[in-house]
Amino acid sequence: MATEIRSIASVLLVLLVPAHAPAEEKAPAAPGDAAPKAPAEWTAKEDHRDMMEQLGITTLRPGADGMNRQAPNYQNTDESRANPWPQLPDPLRLKDGRKVTTAEMWLKERRPEIVEDFEKEVYGRIPGNVPGVTWEVTRSTEGTEGEIPVLTKTIVGRVDNSKCPSITVEIQLTLTTPARATGPVPVMMEFGFAPGAFRGASAAGTKKAAPGGPSGQGRPGGPGWQEQVLSRGWGYAIIVPTSIQADNGNGLRKGIIGLSNEGRPRKPDDWGALFAWAWGASRALDYLETDKAVDAKQVGIEGLSRYGKAALVAMAFDERFAIGFIGSSGAGGAKLHRRVFGELVENLTGSGEYHWMAGNFIKYGGPLNAGDLPVDAHELIALCAPRPTFISYGASSGPGAEGTWVDQKGSFMAAVAAGPVFKLLGKRDLGTSEFPPVETALIDGDLAFRQHAGGHTTGPNWPTFLEFAGRYIRGPRLPPSPAQPPGAGGDRGF
Repeated sequence: MATEIRSIASVLLVLLVPAHAPAEEKAPAAPGDAAPKAPAEWTAKEDHRDMMEQLGITTLRPGADGMNRQAPNYQNTDESRANPWPQLPDPLRLKDGRKVTTAEMWLKERRPEIVEDFEKEVYGRIPGNVPGVTWEVTRSTEGTEGEIPVLTKTIVGRVDNSKCPSITVEIQLTLTTPARATGPVPVMMEFGFAPGAFRGASAAGTKKAAPGGPSGQGRPGGPGWQEQVLSRGWGYAIIVPTSIQADNGNGLRKGIIGLSNEGRPRKPDDWGALFAWAWGASRALDYLETDKAVDAKQVGIEGLSRYGKAALVAMAFDERFAIGFIGSSGAGGAKLHRRVFGELVENLTGSGEYHWMAGNFIKYGGPLNAGDLPVDAHELIALCAPRPTFISYGASSGPGAEGTWVDQKGSFMAAVAAGPVFKLLGKRDLGTSEFPPVETALIDGDLAFRQHAGGHTTGPNWPTFLEFAGRYIRGPRLPPSPAQPPGAGGDRGF
């Protein structure tokens, strides 16, 4: 039973530095472009149409249909038709044609070029005027996760809305650490949900009440991912992405994107929801750097599906994240945009998903195509180098499989193509270019890949990820509980 320690923490942290400063800040609004007192209520289709008008686009190609096999645009699953643009952008060749041959050239010249292309054409730019965040621990409770005593903090990050009071953004975060840890612990941050934590319920203190998310158990009846992490002397954090930015187009004039724009519509190179969620994770990492219970040099990021996309973006753009666990991220994540298999670029540019991306990305579903993109997913993975990165999927077929929509092979191909950057930086790649069978773990390098036999979840891959991560991350030893023999506890890596 959770025991309340205090209702409101006494320490506040004000964080005023944005995660990334773009090369140019937005120009001041024209006199006739004053911010409205309250953001206009637009539907996603209205907002999408406004962006198309800004881009001068009148029509877009339809995306694939992942459900109706009789539909003329049903998703392609034929490998012979999947690679119309087999030539990928070279991550190790500068725009002026020079080959990148040293780590210094990568860090100082090529990496910034790739970042610029992703910000301009794919995910958008984080503006220089993003308001600061004030973090407050609103509740701390003691409880247990399985048989492990834990301390859970409920934390709120309030974004300064003094320039646009009609828009409120409060980032929801929970942090759970082993109560008997002998020092600061590594933390795995997940994009997920914290049931009850922000509705006045008691904080998660038992296995049944543990903050949930898109993962699960490593084996049927086995411990959940939270308990697996805690048993190794780690903590975990859950950040709620929709508390940062809504997952729909009609929310783009609200949330952190709308607040930064003071309620105005986006411009073509403004950030989308994926980058907004990644920004929120970076702000949460700012908080963790101040929490004495956390070893902030050892914080990882994890997410599934659309939140897997956000986790990969966060890992790529914020080099403070020590390790990434990228679950079933598909199109807009680890899957090559140039692959015509499962979900397509045209799905991302339609009114149902465009809000994840920069407005400029819509061009590639209309007058341009995926082959015109200056970058692709292998270069997003390459931005994670040299830090360890694990690409996770469920099976494409078989009982309980997650299916072909996410294009497991397209993400494997992207990871293979990212390998030369890892090797240039003195790290190991996947070690093969041959697509592995289901439940074959490629974890001997610093870039890892595995498909489990289950569905749309990271759950069955957690034990393998922990084995992989254990080479890099270590927590303090936990003193044995009364039920443990001497010598048991943490200090076993992840």
